Amino acid sequence: MKKIALTLAAVAALGVAACNPANNEANMADNATDMNLAGSEAIDDVNMAANDAAAVNATDDALDNAASDAGNSISNGANTVENAVEDATN
Repeated sequence: MKKIALTLAAVAALGVAACNPANNEANMADNATDMNLAGSEAIDDVNMAANDAAAVNATDDALDNAASDAGNSISNGANTVENAVEDATN
């Protein structure tokens, strides 16, 4: 009886061992897919961050230009007033 039980246990162990490589290969394929997906998501994140940075730079440039244009307009207006005063007093 013990021999039969040991034989059945050995056969069951071999059966489980035979199934595990296929299962491991499937798990490895799943892990590779997950790693590829994570890599793609990381690339997408980097690209979106670069786009955000470009948008921030464009906004900074636009604000700088607007401030410069406003300053120039004020300076031009002051010069116009100065010229008008000079013309009036001459």
